[in-house]
Amino acid sequence: MGLVAGGCGGGARPAPAVRIPANSEPSAVYDAKGRLITVLRRENRVPVPLGAVPRSAQDAVIAIEDARFWSHRGVDPKAVARAASRNARSGAVSEGGSTITQQYVKNALLTPERSLRRKVEEASLAISLERTYSKEFILEQYLNTIYFGGGAYGIEAAARSFFGRPAAQLDLAQSALLAGLVRSPSYYDPRRNPGRAVERRATVLRRMDELGLVTGAQRRFADAAPLQLAPPQPLPEQQPYPAAHFVDAVKDWLLRGTDALGETQAERFDKLYRGGLRINTTIDLDLQAQAERSIRDVLGNQGVDPRSPDAALVSVEPRTGYVRAMVGGYDYFGTHSYRQTNLARGSGRQTGSSFKPIVLATALGNGVSPARRFPAPAATTLRIPGGVWRVKGGGIGSGTLEECTVVSSNTCYANVILDRSVGPQRAIETARRLGVVHTDLQANPAAVLGTNNATVEDMASVYATFANSGVHVKPSYVTSVTAGNGDVLYAASPVQSKAVEPEVARQVSQILEQAVVRGTGKDAALDRPAGGKTGSAQRNTDAWFCGYVPQLATAVWVGFAQPRADRNGRRELVPMTSPNTRITVFGGTYPAEIWKSFMQGALVAT
Repeated sequence: MGLVAGGCGGGARPAPAVRIPANSEPSAVYDAKGRLITVLRRENRVPVPLGAVPRSAQDAVIAIEDARFWSHRGVDPKAVARAASRNARSGAVSEGGSTITQQYVKNALLTPERSLRRKVEEASLAISLERTYSKEFILEQYLNTIYFGGGAYGIEAAARSFFGRPAAQLDLAQSALLAGLVRSPSYYDPRRNPGRAVERRATVLRRMDELGLVTGAQRRFADAAPLQLAPPQPLPEQQPYPAAHFVDAVKDWLLRGTDALGETQAERFDKLYRGGLRINTTIDLDLQAQAERSIRDVLGNQGVDPRSPDAALVSVEPRTGYVRAMVGGYDYFGTHSYRQTNLARGSGRQTGSSFKPIVLATALGNGVSPARRFPAPAATTLRIPGGVWRVKGGGIGSGTLEECTVVSSNTCYANVILDRSVGPQRAIETARRLGVVHTDLQANPAAVLGTNNATVEDMASVYATFANSGVHVKPSYVTSVTAGNGDVLYAASPVQSKAVEPEVARQVSQILEQAVVRGTGKDAALDRPAGGKTGSAQRNTDAWFCGYVPQLATAVWVGFAQPRADRNGRRELVPMTSPNTRITVFGGTYPAEIWKSFMQGALVAT
C-alpha cells in the first residue's frame, strides 16, 4: 500500500495518511448477458489545499451549511434544537441540524445506514475528529469530498465543471452558487433549474450578509450577477458507451446505496474506480437498444426538431425486480445542458391518470366491490376539508370501478377517493407499498388525478407489483460484484414485501387488461393479454403509459424536460400542444405507441 499524507493548517496534528491501493485497476461493468458496457476509471475529483479555495467560497459554504462551524466542537446544539423544533412543527424531517464535521463523517467514515444509532455514532465521531484535527483540515477535507452535482465531487471539480475555471478564481457570486448546490445538487442544478439555482444563490448571499461575511454592497453586486455557465464538459472518463444513464444509477448505488464495497465513502470510491471489480448488472443491452429505437421511431429526431419532446423508459422484471432497460433521456454524451440528468429517476413528474390503478387497488383492498357504481358526471363539485373541489372529465353518468378505469373517468375517481373506505391517506400508503418511494407524496384528494410527482422507475415498479401478484420486489441494478482475486463482494437477493393481496392484484390486472383492449390504452394493445393505464397531466405537460405482461413491466414518460419562459418571463413546464408539438400529446398517443413498440420487440428478444 502506498501512503500519501494530506496537509492541514492551524497547528493541529498532521492529517492521517490516505491509503491508496497498490496496482490499482479500473473496474468493468457488464450487462445481464456478460457483455462489456464500460470501464470505470475515476471520478471527477481534483483535491486542492484549503489555501487554493478563496475565502468567499469557504465563507459561503459555512454560512449556508454550518454558521457556527468555527465555534462549535463538532456538534451544534443550537442547530439540533432548531431542527427538532421545525421538524416537530412540520410533522416531518425537513431539517437535519448536521454540522460540516458531521456531514464529512457521514460521507467519508460511515455506511449509508439511517438510524438513531448511526446519528449518535456520527455525532460521537464528529466530536472526536474535532478534538484531533484542526478546523482548517476538516473544512479542507469536506470541500474536497462533497458532491456538487453534474458528476463533480469537490469544489475544484465543481468550479471547473460549472464555470470553466479553477476554484482559486471563483468570485463571490460563483462561490455562493456552488455553496447553494450542496443541500440538493439535483434540485438546484443551475443547468436544469437555473431559476432555483439563482434563488438559492440569493439565499446564501443573504445569509452571508446577516453573518457579516460580506457587505451589503458586495451582496447586491453578486446578487445581480448573470448566471454564466461554462459549456458542459464530458466527465474525464471514457468514450461514449451504451445505457449511460443506467450506469450512472449503478455507480450511485454502489457509492451511496450499499456498503458492499466498504464502510466509508472513501473505501467504496477506491474499490469502484481502482479495485479492478467485475460488476455484473441487470441491464439487457438488446432490450436497451430496443427501448432507444422505439423512442426514436415514435418521437423522431430529438434535440433537432424542437417539436419532439423528451422521453424516459424503465422496464422491470416483476419476479426479480431487475431493471432490464432504462432510458433517462437522449444523447447522454452530447452537448445539451441536461444530457446527463436521468429523467427516469430524479424528482419525477406528475403522473396523471396512471396513478388511478393505485387508488383502484386501495379501494379493492378495503372491501369496495369492482361492481360497485360511483357517480361519474361530466363535471362535479365536491366538498372537501377546507373548501370545494371542482373536477371534470370522463362523464358517463355513473359507472363501476371497472368502467370508470377503462374510460379513465376523473369525476368517478374523485368520488372513489373520497369514499370512506378509501381516502387520500390510504391511497398514499398503498402507493408507497407498491413502489413509489423516491418522491414526496401529498395525501390530498387530487392525488387520484396524478398531481403528485413520481419517477419513471417507481411507476414501473408499481405496475411490476401488480404483475407479480401483489408482491413488491425492490428494483435493482446489480446482480453481483466480484473482486479481482475472485472474492464475491456482493450477490443480489431480491427484497420482497407484500403490497396488496393476490386477489386484489388479480382484479386490478383484469380491469387494466380491459383498459388496453377497449379503453384509453387501446393503442398499446399487444397480440397477448396485457394490462396498462394511460396518464396525462394538466395542460398536457406530462404523458404516461405504464403497463405489463407477466414477464415484464414497463413505464414510459413523455414530456419536455426543460421549462421555458412564458409571455411574462416566468419559467414553466411546456404543454405538449400545438405549436410546441406536432400533435396534442396524451398518454394514449406517444407513450402508448412507444410502450407497444418496445414491448413487442422486447418480448421477442426475451
